[in-house]
Amino acid sequence: MQNTPTPSANASGADDPRCIPHKLTAPLPVGDQCPYPAYTAEEHEVWRSLYDRMEMLLPGRAADEFLTGLLALDLGKQRIPALAEVSRKLSRTTNWQIARTPGLLDAHDFFSYLARRIFPCTDYLRSRAELDYTPAPDCFHDIFGHTPMIMHPRFANFYQKIGQAAVNCPDPAVEEGLTRIYWFTVEFGLINNPGGPRIYGNGIISSAGETQHSLTDQVKKIAYRPEALAAQPYDIWHFQETLFVIESFDQLEQEFVRWARDHRLL
Repeated sequence: MQNTPTPSANASGADDPRCIPHKLTAPLPVGDQCPYPAYTAEEHEVWRSLYDRMEMLLPGRAADEFLTGLLALDLGKQRIPALAEVSRKLSRTTNWQIARTPGLLDAHDFFSYLARRIFPCTDYLRSRAELDYTPAPDCFHDIFGHTPMIMHPRFANFYQKIGQAAVNCPDPAVEEGLTRIYWFTVEFGLINNPGGPRIYGNGIISSAGETQHSLTDQVKKIAYRPEALAAQPYDIWHFQETLFVIESFDQLEQEFVRWARDHRLL
């Protein structure tokens, strides 16, 4: 669920060691404890290429709230941002922090950090050969895709609550429903803005292909209700055929809290 790979019709990351979840044996470095890697000039150029492409695609497609968060973060496209620097900006705005993770985390470890308003984030970047698709989590997906929405107070509260609900979930069947809610909101959510449906899910926003596909008539768009999301299967290896649309981030949080309380998770 964390750092979900961007879908592709003909790809599989099943044999990629970067896609194997890590079970933590020690706490992750958080905030100013996160070191800045010795990135190469090529890695910074890959970041610029990814940023330039999404900068062209997102106007008129990305949610106003995402674009506002991106502007406030001022990530810059000339160099890969430092996790510690992004963490300080989140902390000042929504009291969230960033932890440096070595890769995909075990689900319980991941959600336990979310429950404490800490976002586990990678600091390595895909290669140029993976510009269009990578099966593994990377810092473009994590920083560019995730953190602008964590700058939004109501989304930030929702994100913590989904972590708390997951930590408190003892029932595998309910956990599967929670996984689907996460997928169709955090990763693949749409919101009705004044100009029509717009993207806030980071699985779409960090993928040029999904960004161009998601708002077309090829995608069935359904009004958000947690019960419907919890019952909707998904396929991570194909472009999404069904997406859910919220009316506001107030609605996103309030309806999720109702669902979670109905299942005694909050």
